[in-house]
Amino acid sequence: MSDEVIEQEPIPLQFADEWKKNPMRKPRLKALIINSCVGESGPRFERTKEILRQITKCEPVERVAKRSERGFGIREGESIAALVTLRGEEAKIMLKRLLYAHDYQVKESSFDQQGNFAFGITEHVDIENAPFDPMLGTIGFNVVVKLERPGYRLKYRQHKRKKIPKKHLLTPSETMEFVRTEFEVQII
Repeated sequence: MSDEVIEQEPIPLQFADEWKKNPMRKPRLKALIINSCVGESGPRFERTKEILRQITKCEPVERVAKRSERGFGIREGESIAALVTLRGEEAKIMLKRLLYAHDYQVKESSFDQQGNFAFGITEHVDIENAPFDPMLGTIGFNVVVKLERPGYRLKYRQHKRKKIPKKHLLTPSETMEFVRTEFEVQII
C-alpha cells in the first residue's frame, strides 16, 4: 500500500464571505456531549465512568432507565449510561482529539436539520493521548456536537424567551462548511 494522500477537490466556500461581513451569522460550538450506554449497572458501568473521567477530566453524569425492560434485564431507576458535556475551549480541544480518532471524516448523513452532527467511537484507545488501563478495558461511545449562532440565547433565557427567526437558524450546509473550515474535517 502506498502512503498517497487522496486530494479532495476544493469545495467553494459560499458562507465564508457572509461570516466575515456579519460575525453574528458564523456558527460556533455550543456543546460536545460524550455518551456511553452500558445497559447495566455494576462493575462494568463503574469502569465506563472511570474511563470517561480519565479521558475528559470531568465527572460523568449517570443516566437511569426510564422503565423496566425484562428482556434486557433492566429495572426502572437503574443507572445504565454515563455522559459528559463539555463547553467552550475544552470542547474544541476534545473535539479535535475525537475527530483524530475518527480520521477527520464525518458522513454527510450524520448532520441533522438543526445544524448538529454525531458520530461514534468504537474504542476509546483510538483517541489521541487516551490513557489505557488493562484493568478497565475499552469502551465505545457516541459523540454529539451541538452548534449554534450567536443570538440563540433568546431561545433559552428565562426572561422574555422568544423563538429564533427562521432566517437565523443553522442549515446542514452551513454546518458542514463550518466543520470543514474550522476542524479540517472531510465530509464523505
